[in-house]
Amino acid sequence: MNSATLLGAAILTGCQTDYLPDVTKANAPIPSKLLAEIEKRKMAAGSPILLRIFKQEAELEVWKQDRKGRFHLLKTYPICKWSGDLGPKISEGDRQTPEGFYDVTPGQMNPNSEYFLSFNLGFPNAFDRAHGRSGSHLMVHGDCSSQGCYAMTDAQIQEIFALGRESFSGGQSSFQVQAYPFRMTPANLARHRNSPHLPFWRMLKEGNDHFEVTRQQPAVDVCDKRYVFNAVARAGNTTTINFDRRVSCPEYDVPQDLAQAVQDKRSRDDLEFERLVAQGAKMAPIASGRDGGMHPTWVEKLRPREIVDERGNLKLIVDKKSELR
Repeated sequence: MNSATLLGAAILTGCQTDYLPDVTKANAPIPSKLLAEIEKRKMAAGSPILLRIFKQEAELEVWKQDRKGRFHLLKTYPICKWSGDLGPKISEGDRQTPEGFYDVTPGQMNPNSEYFLSFNLGFPNAFDRAHGRSGSHLMVHGDCSSQGCYAMTDAQIQEIFALGRESFSGGQSSFQVQAYPFRMTPANLARHRNSPHLPFWRMLKEGNDHFEVTRQQPAVDVCDKRYVFNAVARAGNTTTINFDRRVSCPEYDVPQDLAQAVQDKRSRDDLEFERLVAQGAKMAPIASGRDGGMHPTWVEKLRPREIVDERGNLKLIVDKKSELR
């Protein structure tokens, strides 16, 4: 799919939308330095991508498929701003950024967003709808300003947008976004073991583990109000299995080698979790009392600077637009 087709399919409302098209930024090529890195890693510019987002660490990872079909980490972007607290988005207006598994199609790419460029995460997904969650226009966008979105700098979103655009041109029908509260390590889960969201986060960790042991994009379905990963028809079942978010899960299997690898990882992580708890690992507060976060890179750039003007007067200056390019 070329950029002109993408533009025609994607005039969506972002967090807000301009009315004067500017396709130049949407058509910007992948930077030459990043293209060189793609080639060095034996990938194609149009090969599939996958995104992982970690709130607590304020990082967005772009993974890209190599010529053997495995995903490798291409680049990590420091998130400029996300809003809300750790935990899923529940309702419209709660300022929470979503957590879960989302798919971004060409029609969700917005070249005319008020926030430079954006793409819609597709919230609410089937899992969110099964739990009655509400919200709209939840984006990854530029401008470093968030009201329920993951905000990047303009330069970052232009680069990520280009990677997504080229993956669609290469034949990828949608790219997966895995949004987590934090990196799904035993240490982080132990710190947040008193959170009411822990069962939900453990379910997200299962999808994380499927990806980490295979470096393949997990197939994600929803049934019985929960995520299931890499489900296949049970042996001997010749009919197609259908998943419905509202009813009990049908009989299914996970390929044996994959299921064993995921179980082995879970067992190791659970042992480490129990060890940390037994040693009295410090617990994080259930609510941080803060509205979102920002990667330390941008915190430092926004730190007030002392400037002496022509009259010798000391001033503290913070210029967001110039600092966050």
